[in-house]
Amino acid sequence: MTLSRPTHREVLWQTEDAFERGDMITLFGRCTVEYDGRAASTLGLGNRLVILKPDGAALVHTDEKRTPVNWQPPGSEHHAAVRDGQFRIRSERTTPAETLDVRFEAVHQFSALSVTGGRDLDLQGSEEDLRQHILDDPELVESGFLPLATERETSAGPIDIYGEDDEGVAVAVELKRRRVGPSAAGQLQRYVAALREEFGDGATVRGILVAPSVTDRAAALLDQHGLEFVALDPTTGRPPEKSEE
Repeated sequence: MTLSRPTHREVLWQTEDAFERGDMITLFGRCTVEYDGRAASTLGLGNRLVILKPDGAALVHTDEKRTPVNWQPPGSEHHAAVRDGQFRIRSERTTPAETLDVRFEAVHQFSALSVTGGRDLDLQGSEEDLRQHILDDPELVESGFLPLATERETSAGPIDIYGEDDEGVAVAVELKRRRVGPSAAGQLQRYVAALREEFGDGATVRGILVAPSVTDRAAALLDQHGLEFVALDPTTGRPPEKSEE
């Protein structure tokens, strides 16, 4: 189903039907976007592409970059309404409490399509593979390591795996599927600093980078900041037989 320059009521009816069918919805039009949750943001009036997926994900794209400027993760709930002369999409989740509110002044194009197949992408050697290896066998990181959370939020962004060592010290684990350079060491340092600020009172926080290998410059930065490195192959979940060139 595709509509060109529909009225707000037409979009509302078709959107509600698409929600019932479990379709993927795309909307292109002139809108404002407001986000409220762990932070707050506002996008003024402009033409944007909004994608609503049946798994609850919501994405707002502009004419720049490949990543959305605003989004909600899978598991969110979408609601549609017409209020104050605008077509409104509201995407909400409760843990944590977040709301994405898109208000269309005009919808230029609406589409609702059934998307099937290819949901189970078999990607070998991904960061998700690496994460699962560690969750299945935490001692791949070190003896006594206890994972407590994945995608643990901090002011510097989500930590791949957050846990504690055998002495109860907080540990941030950053995962990379390929040989990495200084930027990965800097990213891990920001996570560690964010946790120290969050915990306060001079809290001790360790940082461990897990990847197949690191450059000499990355190794030097890790050492400079008191961070650690564990070499693991994302496909096998074991130390690489030889370093990557």
